[in-house]
Amino acid sequence: MALMLKNARLIDPQIGLDDVADILIRDGKIVEVGTNLSMEKGVERDLAGKIVTPGLVDMHVHFRDPGQEQKEDIASGSRAAAHGGFTAVCTMPNTDPVVDDAVAVEYVKARAAAVGKCRVIPSGACSKNLKGEVLADMGDMYAHGAPVFTDDGHGIQDAGMMRRVMDYARQFDTAIMVHCQDDSLVADGQVNEGVASTRLGMVGWPAEGEELEIARDIALCRLTGCPLHIQHITTKRGLDLVAAAKAEGLPVTCEVTPHHMFLTEDAITAEYQTSLKVNPPLRTAEDAAALVEGLKNGVIDAIVTDHAPHTDWEKDREFELAPFGMTGLETSLGLVLTHLVRAGVIDYGRMVEAMAVAPRAILRQEPVKIEAGSTADLTVIDPEAAWTVEVEDFCSKANNSGFIGAELVGRATDVYVGGWATMEDGAIVE
Repeated sequence: MALMLKNARLIDPQIGLDDVADILIRDGKIVEVGTNLSMEKGVERDLAGKIVTPGLVDMHVHFRDPGQEQKEDIASGSRAAAHGGFTAVCTMPNTDPVVDDAVAVEYVKARAAAVGKCRVIPSGACSKNLKGEVLADMGDMYAHGAPVFTDDGHGIQDAGMMRRVMDYARQFDTAIMVHCQDDSLVADGQVNEGVASTRLGMVGWPAEGEELEIARDIALCRLTGCPLHIQHITTKRGLDLVAAAKAEGLPVTCEVTPHHMFLTEDAITAEYQTSLKVNPPLRTAEDAAALVEGLKNGVIDAIVTDHAPHTDWEKDREFELAPFGMTGLETSLGLVLTHLVRAGVIDYGRMVEAMAVAPRAILRQEPVKIEAGSTADLTVIDPEAAWTVEVEDFCSKANNSGFIGAELVGRATDVYVGGWATMEDGAIVE
């Protein structure tokens, strides 16, 4: 099938592209990029006023499949991803059963092939059942298509075990993605320790519970030479540790979520909104400002959502009983466009680097560029679309967003995966 995307502003910092032009796509590949292109037959879309970028990638999502499909499954999660403008996601392994062997990896791939509306890249667990005690079948999972490994949801507590994970992973072209959490410090923490925990009368979760494991894992990266990726970083001091590691030349990368940039501990009021209970917790305004600056200056590599869906009844409980996590796939792009791009904090090129280029590189995926020969995974954005975040608009099964009611400007209107539309004019293509 031939597809022509006409008159869009094309932005791709990988090749220094920022211009109004046409894209000709055939058989899943970009054939030509230029002005006044024509084709004999096919589908033509006039995208005047729109922006086209390499397809966005969210490298940190939870689809709860297998085992907790009442929260989300691969079908609903990938629909939410496409609705948010994403062409690919990387799913975390903390499902039930855990994705810690090749059978589970193949299950995720098979379900995604059958029902997915975007590419689904499964990550594998570092340890069996995420217990941090015995190595998972990392080699077998890698051979079956898991390009990275993580015990996300848990920090590997034993430094010797973490070293074994990293030593073993060095055999492959892979990164270890780490959820940095010292359980002995975090314990039963609910919110950021300090003003918020005191004001709310909740058990505090100290920033040091994250920062100590960041420092430890950077030291183990230095020891082993294994690429290290810090997941959902939340503190200024943690970011300083990453900046120092990069300055040293260590293979360290990190990611940030919109909720840790645009929400703070101050957002949790005496109403105890469980949608704002996340792991790691919302931090201080100073931390949030440092994260935005870290994204701007390149210390932070990727923007992710940590999309963590839960059922209404699970979140509709006392704060300390409700599970951690909020959804994010359908709000991430709009939040970034509104609070960073339109605000002049970053430009579109930096946004594309953080939401499309770096995630693919960290996940060891083939680059996608707006040039002839590249796979036609593309995101189309209406930069002037004004909209309100509403539950009724979600494709996800879950409603636990911390941004309900937010007024945003800019959102994805179309998504193409391998040249085929999975979303067109804001609606999922069935």
